[in-house]
Amino acid sequence: METGARVAQSLELNMSRPDITNTVQPSSAVNRRDLLMLGLLAPAITLPTPCARSHDGYPSRPVRLVIPSVPAGVHDVIGRVWAERVKPQFGTIVIDNRGGGGGSIGANDVAHAQPDGYSILLGSTSTHVLVPPTMANPPYDPIKDFSAICVFAYSSTSIVVHPSLPVRTLAELIAYARAYPGRLSYGAAGIGSITHLAGEYFKQLAGGLDIQVVPYRGIGQGVADLLSGQIPMFSANATAQILELNRAGKVRILSVNAAQRIKAAPEIPISSEAGVPGMIAQTTFGIFSPAGTPLKIRAAAPGPRMAATTSSRPRATSGRAVKTWTCSDGTRTSRYN
Repeated sequence: METGARVAQSLELNMSRPDITNTVQPSSAVNRRDLLMLGLLAPAITLPTPCARSHDGYPSRPVRLVIPSVPAGVHDVIGRVWAERVKPQFGTIVIDNRGGGGGSIGANDVAHAQPDGYSILLGSTSTHVLVPPTMANPPYDPIKDFSAICVFAYSSTSIVVHPSLPVRTLAELIAYARAYPGRLSYGAAGIGSITHLAGEYFKQLAGGLDIQVVPYRGIGQGVADLLSGQIPMFSANATAQILELNRAGKVRILSVNAAQRIKAAPEIPISSEAGVPGMIAQTTFGIFSPAGTPLKIRAAAPGPRMAATTSSRPRATSGRAVKTWTCSDGTRTSRYN
């Protein structure tokens, strides 16, 4: 994890119950710079609520957090920050990276685990909204096979190119793609992932550009290929790594697919400003347990909830409500919009 001067102000996690937004200082284990590195946009950094206490000795052993990506991807970094953040209230959380299938391999692992609270998933828009419908025989039902514990953060995607590509703005990229149809390709972290669909959504909104997708198992190899010039373009989450590479001139971020400019890089335009109105593609992140996990156990788990506001409510690329889950306290719901 990047720390110190290299850490950009690009992450905010809301770890409050709904409608409770009192902000407190992060613990010394993870300082504010560490928490602000991931390119997420949520209104505040707050501690889990006082109700997040053990129930009847739970947990009595380490809890396994399945992260449905390879190490160093946005899921991995967010999951590790969350695990460290709740450690003072919850104890040891063991990270289990299960990448592949756009997150479906890791999600399937937890979907069929024992519903005892000792296997939980860092779920996202990808694992619960985008990937299952793209599979002929999805191995899990994103609604029936899970119980929601919390929703706590979201991340914006971005359009990134190699510096050798003769474009400096999104408008110039669109013009180049139209002038040379089929010449460009872009990388994305798996078929059906938010980065893949963000790339396809961009092509559609820009008038049906002829740009081919190159799917990767995770962001690591994809970024390596982008840096080496093997691939000219990448659809990536606006993480600290990407922002740092942009500042160093090793890649060029043309725009961020968000409703407003991100605090970490206010100089980078959002796509609607750069010529593609409506181009918003963000990932919501939450913690899920297997269906059937008793409410008393889910309520005892660290329970950061998103306090939804007009300015911070995450949206999938379709802009439509997909499904509502009841959170672990049984009183509120979380909706992907």
